[in-house]
Amino acid sequence: MTKQSNPTNDANILAKALPYMQRYKDKTVVIKYGGHAMGDATLGKAFASDIALLKQSKVNPIVVHGGGPQIGAMLKKMGITSKFENGLRVTDEQTIKIVEMVLCGSINKDIVAQINAQGERAIGLCGKDGNMVFAKKSTKTILDPDSNIEKLLDLGFVGEPDEIDKTVIDLLANSGMIPVIAPVAPGRDGHTYNINADVFAGSIAGSQKAKRLLFLTDVSGVLDKNAELIAELNVKQAKALIKDGTIHGGMIPKVETCINAIESGVEGVVILNGKIPHAVLIELFTEYGAGTLIVK
Repeated sequence: MTKQSNPTNDANILAKALPYMQRYKDKTVVIKYGGHAMGDATLGKAFASDIALLKQSKVNPIVVHGGGPQIGAMLKKMGITSKFENGLRVTDEQTIKIVEMVLCGSINKDIVAQINAQGERAIGLCGKDGNMVFAKKSTKTILDPDSNIEKLLDLGFVGEPDEIDKTVIDLLANSGMIPVIAPVAPGRDGHTYNINADVFAGSIAGSQKAKRLLFLTDVSGVLDKNAELIAELNVKQAKALIKDGTIHGGMIPKVETCINAIESGVEGVVILNGKIPHAVLIELFTEYGAGTLIVK
């Protein structure tokens, strides 16, 4: 026997959610869907449902997705051995073709299909479409432990956003469509570049002056020294936690990307666990939130 919902409880939930839904009406929310957060079919369907509901609630969602684990799996399947410099994958000419195939092909179209299955109209893109994003080659220096001299790392076709044209995204938003964007873009030098999805999402959100940028990851957010979730930080506090070592490891570049996005005009950035079902709705439409909110 199917358990019926309680109308009073349903009404209470709706009454609590409505003020938050009004807060985001006609506002842009950029959601970075991480490679580690998209590995489960049930969670993928819940994510697509959340994005469709945002659109139906008059929010303008933009999805930027990653795909690191999927790229790694495809390279292994095709027998391509990755070269690493200081722990970072070097993207050579052979690798960038696989990156583009996986990100702009299978992953992008799968997300689009799942959102469309929820009754909305999503369209898959990458930085190449409509010259939306032009990239420049990333430059990274490290300190050589032997000579104690700074050394320039050549990571191949790894880039960062250099120019962003809002035209395509604005046209899609005005047409009621949901952009789903892969972080691949051309350079003015004619090469194709793979861009870190967090950085790509931050740049898109900054260009749109988004109300929120959500980073769906496989962690709950920023933790304090007692491993407890920090609900909210301002930029000054976040920088202090990086300096004193509370924020460390892989969370440092993520938080730095949050700070850059805020300084580019994003109102607030949230790091949250994308493996929690309906994490997007919990964050935006409830008083509790689902991760760490960073504001100016």
